Amino acid sequence: MGITYDDFLDLDYDPTETDLVCEFYVEPAADMDWDDAASRVASESSNGTWAELQVEGSIRDLSATACDIDEDSGTVTVAYPDALFEPGNMPQVLSCIAGNILGMKAVDRIRLLDCDWPEQLATSFPGPQFGTSVKSELLDAGERPITATVPKPKVGLSTDQHAQIGYEAWTGGLDLLKDDENLTDQAFNPFEDRLTESLAQRDRAEDETGETKSYLLNVTASGTEMLERVDLAAEHGCEFVMVDVVTTGWAAVQQVRERCERHGLAIHAHRAMHAAFDRVPTHGVSMRVLAQVARLCGVDHIHTGTAGLGKLENEDTPGINEWLHGELYGLNDVLPMASGGLHPGLVPALLDALGTNIGVQAGGGVHGHPDGTHAGAKALRRAVEAAAAGEPIADAAEDTPELATAIDKWGTETPR
Repeated sequence: MGITYDDFLDLDYDPTETDLVCEFYVEPAADMDWDDAASRVASESSNGTWAELQVEGSIRDLSATACDIDEDSGTVTVAYPDALFEPGNMPQVLSCIAGNILGMKAVDRIRLLDCDWPEQLATSFPGPQFGTSVKSELLDAGERPITATVPKPKVGLSTDQHAQIGYEAWTGGLDLLKDDENLTDQAFNPFEDRLTESLAQRDRAEDETGETKSYLLNVTASGTEMLERVDLAAEHGCEFVMVDVVTTGWAAVQQVRERCERHGLAIHAHRAMHAAFDRVPTHGVSMRVLAQVARLCGVDHIHTGTAGLGKLENEDTPGINEWLHGELYGLNDVLPMASGGLHPGLVPALLDALGTNIGVQAGGGVHGHPDGTHAGAKALRRAVEAAAAGEPIADAAEDTPELATAIDKWGTETPR
């Protein structure tokens, strides 16, 4: 019996609780109507092809079904039977739902907008080891947002300069020092030297402040080297590692998650390269889905944007954060990190938009302070504490000269 594109379309189909249900934005090609385009999305992403196939029996049970078309919103819903997926294998899952379909001639544009993950598939992944509990288990943030900074310039600082900036930021009140996404093991700042010298300054800052501090160490590398860097971080007493999750790939993230559990390390996810998938609003893969994948694979923090307040493109940061905080079959949640063009004057609006169960990270908004990194850190910490407590930032600035200086310099304007 032949199987054709028509077999992948059933607008009366009601997805089962074990189906992975995906919502796509679709613009059909000029020679395709909505039914044609929807059926081809379901076919190509499951077990169909362009030619009519003669098949019998249970193969049909593995076909995806385009079960809803909303021409007004331009969306198509596709339900995938659970048996299509290898449990715990995120690259395989994405090769189905975000693979060849993104290049099909049958559609001019297609974007994976959202996924409804069934329990059996979702719980085949570990999820985060800590999630938002890092605020209290690994740090002293309590109910306020955790605070972080990245040394600037992004790259080029020597190891001594990098570690000194960390000390100034930590003693100024920030919880975390973070490597930038393109700093790994370069000659001007070698990985192991940076690890040991930064942690020495971390220990010094903890002794002086009485607060717990830590370091988001970028272990991004090829697979074996990356795991060795995770081991080294644990050996030297670092509580976190950072991974560029998109550029390394999800299989590598899954390996890091497994290795970090051995050591009790948390994972900070940097999303460098995400805009290659999500910046064009009508094509690619949404940041919402990338964040979902990151949670399943087991990161504890991930950058999700600033709700339009920073230097990067606006996106549905509140909606993404809500999903990361939400219930998912008992898997731990994720702490969203707001970063990219932030400074103290933006903190009240940021927390109004996103709440306090986040991290607030500023680079230039700390190190660009007229009085230097230590003063910039004090300004950011005070702004975060004030906003979390509902205290007007102008009142906070009256007792914190560093914050007053930051507001004089940047006001509440968004940088570009």
